[in-house]
Amino acid sequence: MTQVAVVYHSGYGHTARVAQFVQQGAQSVHGVEAHLISVNDVNDATWELLAKADAIIFGSPTYMGGASADFKKFADASSKVWFSQGWKNKVAGGFTNSMSMSGDKLSTLQYFVTFAMQHGMVWVGSATPGAQKPGDPTQLNRVGSWVGVMTQADNAPAEVTPPQADLDTASLYGARVAEFAKKLGK
Repeated sequence: MTQVAVVYHSGYGHTARVAQFVQQGAQSVHGVEAHLISVNDVNDATWELLAKADAIIFGSPTYMGGASADFKKFADASSKVWFSQGWKNKVAGGFTNSMSMSGDKLSTLQYFVTFAMQHGMVWVGSATPGAQKPGDPTQLNRVGSWVGVMTQADNAPAEVTPPQADLDTASLYGARVAEFAKKLGK
């Protein structure tokens, strides 16, 4: 069975909700088992799970133009894995959320790409076409990102934002990364 890990940090619950949809998308692929891991809960067992994963999808809110400090702490701790090339040739992907439509989310995704490349991973971008009406909360990929998934949450509880189309975009992306991991694992 192909193993996918969704490793994320969430400050207010919005990114956690996106992570759940990424996981559900990955889990929807036949023959894939997807795991949801908060960077705040990483321990020896989760490092082992990451070692066995065929794909790792990184997620963080965009704070001050980049990944959150909590995510960065996890990334820095992965240097032990880097020394042994433990994630080399694993499939990688990423997603981010912020309150602003842009919010410099691209910087966070570019950080994830660089992080994955340093580990020798293979990055999978989004194949979801951009919205015909950019910013329309009812359309898939309304923010228009192809590097990974960008979602936008209003200043409201995570139960009501980001909008469903953003969550559906995240689910499609989780499935896409899982499909790649499954194909490469054959």
